Amino acid sequence: MSKVIIIDDEPLARSVVREYLQQHPGLEVVAECGDGFEGVKAIQQHEPDLILLDIQMPKITGFEMLELLDQPPAVIFATAFDEFAIKAFEAHAIDYLLKPFNQERFDKAIGKWAEQQAAIPAPEKNTQELLEAASLSPSQRQRIVVRNGSKIKIISVNDVWYLEAADDYVKIHTTEGYFLKNKTMAHFEQSLDPAIFVRSHRSYIVNVQHITRIDPYEKDNHVAVLRSGAKVPVSRSGYAKLKEVLGL
Repeated sequence: MSKVIIIDDEPLARSVVREYLQQHPGLEVVAECGDGFEGVKAIQQHEPDLILLDIQMPKITGFEMLELLDQPPAVIFATAFDEFAIKAFEAHAIDYLLKPFNQERFDKAIGKWAEQQAAIPAPEKNTQELLEAASLSPSQRQRIVVRNGSKIKIISVNDVWYLEAADDYVKIHTTEGYFLKNKTMAHFEQSLDPAIFVRSHRSYIVNVQHITRIDPYEKDNHVAVLRSGAKVPVSRSGYAKLKEVLGL
């Protein structure tokens, strides 16, 4: 018996999925969730084989919810029309259900998931690839969602001073302190607005809106001084990028 969790903020949508799942006796619904916060807790508790996940939800989106999981399970997405998301799904062979969908289309998605389960030992790899593609969506550039202990924190990119490489994590320095995200610097360099966030150094990305001045610092290097008083290293190549963005 495979365990399934349904995550959708619309009660009617959850009931439709629950009804369609009755045609698949090998799948057991172990939880239903109305938002991504509940979804994270339920996934950690039940460790499902499959989740049926809405994308457009209040609080945090389906994509942001998945980013909070260390090992996302296999996912079938449900969505109203979202051109960017659909392109990402098609590029990474992840099935999705375009609302409203019928039993036949639902059964096809379940069948595709079952085939992937048999063929791919680690189906979460597809989910990770999808998240990387989805992070380039303009709608994903406005905030960063992180886990802070048992809590979930939504950070507006306007509150981010700079990002710093920290082993397998990125340290996000903000007005409220710093938070860790299990991503790479390259991920943030791609996903954040390049007109605002500049890779000033191999280990740093700085929000140019917080820079008050750039001072010389040893040979060809510089240091960016932020309004908070923080100082961010600037390499020779980073200085060239900053001058271009700042129009210096």
